[in-house]
Amino acid sequence: MPAAEPTSSTDSKNERIAALVRDTVGAAPVHANRYRSTWAGLLTDEAVGQTPRVAGWVHRRRDHGGLIFVDLRDRSGLLQVVFDPATCGADVFQAAERIRPEHVISAEGELTLRGPEHVNPKMLTGTVELRATSLDVLAEAETPPFPVDEDGPVDELLRLQHRVIDLRREHTRDALLLRSRIVRAIRDAMEDEGFLDIETPYLTRSTPEGARDFLVPSRLQAGSFYALPQSPQLFKQLFMVAGLDRYYQVVRCFRDEDLRADRQPEFTQLDAELSFVDEDDVIAIFERVMARAFVAGGLDLPRPAWERMPYDEAVLRYGNDRPDRRFGLEIQELSEALSTTEFKVFAGTLSSGGVVRGINAGGLTVPRKQLDELTDIAKKAGAGGLVWGFVEPDGSWRSPIAKFLTPEEIEAIKTTLSASPGDLLLIVADKAPVAANVLGVLRLELADRFDLREDRNDVLWIVDFPMFEGTAGDGTNLGGGRWDAVHHPFTQPCAPGGAPVSAEDLAPGGAFNDDETTPGDLHSRAYDLVVNGWEVGGGSIRVNRPDQQRAILDLLGFSAEEADEQFGFLLDALKAGAPPHGGIAFGVDRLAALCAGRDSLRDVIAFPKTSSGGDPLTGAPAPVDTKQLGDLGLRSTIAPPQG
Repeated sequence: MPAAEPTSSTDSKNERIAALVRDTVGAAPVHANRYRSTWAGLLTDEAVGQTPRVAGWVHRRRDHGGLIFVDLRDRSGLLQVVFDPATCGADVFQAAERIRPEHVISAEGELTLRGPEHVNPKMLTGTVELRATSLDVLAEAETPPFPVDEDGPVDELLRLQHRVIDLRREHTRDALLLRSRIVRAIRDAMEDEGFLDIETPYLTRSTPEGARDFLVPSRLQAGSFYALPQSPQLFKQLFMVAGLDRYYQVVRCFRDEDLRADRQPEFTQLDAELSFVDEDDVIAIFERVMARAFVAGGLDLPRPAWERMPYDEAVLRYGNDRPDRRFGLEIQELSEALSTTEFKVFAGTLSSGGVVRGINAGGLTVPRKQLDELTDIAKKAGAGGLVWGFVEPDGSWRSPIAKFLTPEEIEAIKTTLSASPGDLLLIVADKAPVAANVLGVLRLELADRFDLREDRNDVLWIVDFPMFEGTAGDGTNLGGGRWDAVHHPFTQPCAPGGAPVSAEDLAPGGAFNDDETTPGDLHSRAYDLVVNGWEVGGGSIRVNRPDQQRAILDLLGFSAEEADEQFGFLLDALKAGAPPHGGIAFGVDRLAALCAGRDSLRDVIAFPKTSSGGDPLTGAPAPVDTKQLGDLGLRSTIAPPQG
């Protein structure tokens, strides 16, 4: 017998994930009927001698002069089916000659062992084959627009236009199977922790939560609009006031934002809220929940309790509040080392309250062209420029600014950055938030360019966030700006160190709103979970007193009338007696992408949108006819597309 051709393979990580997912398919046995009696991908040596019936798609067909080999594919995987006229008969063999890739078939026969020389280790069923005795062709298929039996690159727009075909491919299908396994583990964990699965409405009112709402016009109340929820934040707090104590749902959320690889206009999150808890309670519970989710997803993480890092430390060392710690290049403070410098760029920045910070990029080979590219990246991230320099073998510093610094200052820079001969040093002088952001962007860029990340997983909680930030971008609202909530206005503020803050403290002239202290000095009782540089979840302890909530809204610029109009239902609920409560939400799409080793959320969403927000499969968004608009009391000011 000719050797069976090998099936397509993916990288070792996805092979492991695929095997993990297929192992769970057997938890739901197929109901035997005239189409099939078992999953094709679950047949192993233990079933040899049985006569199963399997059904699925023709993944690959090979004609070997008198024998026809078909790799039959269903959700569970592949099974080789052999059509031999000596055992299946002439009629069945002739039918097998006519089938083509992606035809839908059902076949029955004896399961036999392959000879040792024909075993295919790349298939979970690679030691067995079905010797067919019958064949039913259930549906024929046109030639697909791209190969299903290969996982090579295909233009993304083409894949999304033909998403049904793309979902048949192993790489795409296994990501969704993995996602399903993760969600099931989450639900099991939440039920075990005593949470109730309760739905919240999709049609609600628009509230300012940081992103644009998707609006839905009302036909019955012309001129009024619903909004699709950015999150169930207010409703889950109402559940706590109602005494339901522990709520969760796996819920769709909607935000009308510009898109990128890790953002979609509609996304799925695990949403949860708990009563009579503090930060430690929430973190402890969701470490257990997330540990089970990561185990289900095959992501090897250290076991809880996970490290906690203050926000300020994360930003200082890594440039952002979602640090990727799988490589070094930590940011160092150079302001003190250069406090007496006469170099105008550094001296001017320091005298105006800014900072000088840098990173040691190590002994990387970076030609001038790439240094110019890094400088352009720094400027796009907000910096006025980028200082670079190489430490020479004799200890000197080769840099465009070397002549402007004293030997003592150069030595201080090298010492602070722990520099050795051959190291590349990158320095930014600017306001603290700008310097942090720029150097954070640069360290990630270097990690991408030079493959610096270690082959391990990293997890930590970011805690002790600022409560408010000024619109000036430097943590203040000097110059007449306003205050914004870093998370959202329902997060409970606290003083540095955790002391409680009252409504009176937030009022004009209060302890955190006077001539010496500002709301920018306040911290919040918030917490984010970060895995491999991705923020996968975040939450906070909430405000549970109406006077404090009103004080926060007032500080954010809401008049009493505006607060009542937009948040009156929450404020009224808090008057009814609200327990101390807090919650958290995790991005299911991000969890699945992390576990599947994918860079884009689109890879783990069944029907994702493109970067422009479109759906190539259905053509959404699309114009609607004039009558539909008229029913809603609307008129379009945009001319319909021509052609």
